[in-house]
Amino acid sequence: MTQAAYEHLSPAKESAAGSRAPLEKGSLLERMAAQNVEHRAVIERIKQERGADLVILGHHYQRKEIVDYADIVGDSFKLARDGALARGRSLVFCGVRFMVESCAVLKREDQRVFHPTAQAGCPMADMGDIDDAIRSWTELEAICGAGSLLPITYMNSFADLKAFCGRNGGTVCTSSNAERVFRWAFEQGKKIFFFPDEHLGRNTARKFGLGPQDEVLWDGTLPGGGADPERVRRARVILWKGYCHVHTHFTVAMVERARSLCPGAKVIVHPECMEEVLAVADAHGSTEAICRYVEDAGPGATIVIGTEVNMIDRLARDFSDRRVLALDRSLCPNMYKINLANLRSCLEQDLDDPSKAVEVPANVRAEARIALERMLAMP
Repeated sequence: MTQAAYEHLSPAKESAAGSRAPLEKGSLLERMAAQNVEHRAVIERIKQERGADLVILGHHYQRKEIVDYADIVGDSFKLARDGALARGRSLVFCGVRFMVESCAVLKREDQRVFHPTAQAGCPMADMGDIDDAIRSWTELEAICGAGSLLPITYMNSFADLKAFCGRNGGTVCTSSNAERVFRWAFEQGKKIFFFPDEHLGRNTARKFGLGPQDEVLWDGTLPGGGADPERVRRARVILWKGYCHVHTHFTVAMVERARSLCPGAKVIVHPECMEEVLAVADAHGSTEAICRYVEDAGPGATIVIGTEVNMIDRLARDFSDRRVLALDRSLCPNMYKINLANLRSCLEQDLDDPSKAVEVPANVRAEARIALERMLAMP
């Protein structure tokens, strides 16, 4: 990582980038720019025609041109919750597939949820395969005893895994309330079976003074999770083997390099990062918490952030009186699959076609809502 890797995010460099030479006439970039002008015009027209009945939901990790059209911007849970509370009946969710499913679980009966492209998936959510989870649950109950476990799934999972938690007495957590949810489980004297992100689970366990001896990593693709049964019996937290590649990209060496290049900077990272990275950062928190951290830092501050780069770029633009820099450029390619072209297509072709709406089977939706409502009911 070079000095330039930081400086390109500074306000001065951002302004310089805006003063580049005009695009070469007839070039691919010029044609793409012209297409985007057309896409924007159509999106703006449809938004105006449909008014408050259309609500575009934009995740923090979306590219700037998508966020520009979002009526609500936030993390996955905020968007699902606020979408259900919105006046509009057509919800267009600009995020990855599991988020769209969560919105479809929480929506009102008079609402429909649409996704600009079903190709925007999530590898970590895919790691939480429902068949592996069900088989693992049977194996774990045989090892630990029936009734000794509570399943908790991170919001970053598909609806069927949330439903599994709902029907087995468990719940859902977000990166901002994971500590509260863990406490709820421990107060019941239960072991926690946490999926699909081992790093959020491990980092949350550390807040309770638990160490490596109190946890075990469970690989749901292997018989018996590939774990020692005695360690499983001793463990207070059983961690599903899964991760977010955007956040495991960050390393201790990157934090050390940031401190060398930017003396006095504060480093904040997402709790999906590895444990050792959180240990050397100044702070860690959810996407919403990172946004607040930058806002509260004040003019003149330097903040280096370890999360998805589109959100960091937007914060750098929104808070130009302070230096907001990327620990390294880690982009979510699935979030990036949503663009002006497929947003336009969704608005033009899908909104009046019920078959294009994202639906969750009624039984899955009911059990997933139970899991989410348990989380919401926690003090």
